[in-house]
Amino acid sequence: MKTVAIIDYGMGNLHSVSKAVEHVAPDTRVLVTDNAEQIRSADRVILPGVGAIRDCMAEIRRLGIDELVREVSADRPLLGICVGMQALMSRSEENGWVDCIDLFPSEVRFFGDNLTENGERLKVPHMGWNEVHQTMDHPLWHDIPDGDRFYFVHSYYAEAEGNPDIAGRTRYGVDLAAAVARDNIFAVQFHPEKSARAGLQLLKNFTNWTGTC
Repeated sequence: MKTVAIIDYGMGNLHSVSKAVEHVAPDTRVLVTDNAEQIRSADRVILPGVGAIRDCMAEIRRLGIDELVREVSADRPLLGICVGMQALMSRSEENGWVDCIDLFPSEVRFFGDNLTENGERLKVPHMGWNEVHQTMDHPLWHDIPDGDRFYFVHSYYAEAEGNPDIAGRTRYGVDLAAAVARDNIFAVQFHPEKSARAGLQLLKNFTNWTGTC
């Protein structure tokens, strides 16, 4: 039986993610855990996240999750979700600059208080459904149409412009990285566990992905 470990550092939407994975892959054992050995033993690993990145990174470092993520992502699939994706970037300007795990070179930026599109002021956080345009052919996009809609909740975003690892982009006042990918890592700004059919398909694809493209 395949095992998916969902890393528990106290800052993730753990119940929803675990239930969604169990739903799409009933033959998979899903563990919500902070136990390093269980995470090392898993076939696939998910790094979720909600809340402020400074608090998330403090817990990630206190528990040694940063080094563990670097270790397991070298030889098996890793999925980052929402702040879990942002934690994989180099740094974030939330609460003043915060150093992150630095598996991707991008910076995480604030949308700002005066975000507009075509003269219309946009609310921050970016909350709700938005289109994701795929920018690379990747196994996690299997059976998901380009431009399909996913559910977002965030005030900070990874930059899309010049991003060498971008796998999907979304427009909300600015072009933002909705997904990034490299080697065994795929990470998304949106919440697949809240994104109906498209999100469940992405999680199903993850449970079948063997890593790399």
